[in-house]
Amino acid sequence: MDANTGTNEQLSEPEPEPTPSRRSSPSPGGAPAAREIAEAWQRERPGTPTASIEVVTPIFRLAKLFADDRARVLREAGIDAATLDLLSTLRRTGQPYALSAGELARRALVTAGAISQRVARAERQGLVVRSAGGGPGRNVLVTMTSQGHELVERSVDIVLGREAQLVESLTQDERTALIAALDSLLTDVSARARL
Repeated sequence: MDANTGTNEQLSEPEPEPTPSRRSSPSPGGAPAAREIAEAWQRERPGTPTASIEVVTPIFRLAKLFADDRARVLREAGIDAATLDLLSTLRRTGQPYALSAGELARRALVTAGAISQRVARAERQGLVVRSAGGGPGRNVLVTMTSQGHELVERSVDIVLGREAQLVESLTQDERTALIAALDSLLTDVSARARL
């Protein structure tokens, strides 16, 4: 997403530097605030549908900030995001920390091929083992090893602890309201995006 347009592509020539009377405070990183982007589009191109900019632009920016910070934390912890996702999914199931490959794919929201690659990589690292499942068909059971358990126990505290720090400025009331709003928006956008 282009932080200077509030869209995924450039819609016009770059806007001239705003005069001090029209300038709003920039967001972190020096990018223009979402309100400034919306106001500039309305000024330069009246009728442009800008109602989403002050919602979507901060979400995109937050997603990038969270993703970049998590990537750094994961590098320092010695684990990649896909492996942490795999091990976390197994860990949350409880003992014996095992799921079918199909169920792992469903819970991770990835394809069967993608989960197969993740499992194969984790297996080479000694973090999981694969075995024939007891269900019908060619069911593959993926079980976390003690080495995988140790890694996820250490990594999840590092990652979630860091992310707790990033949102600690929110009051409990703000958290409650934000959780409800995000859940509602995610549900609605998920339904609309499938149309």
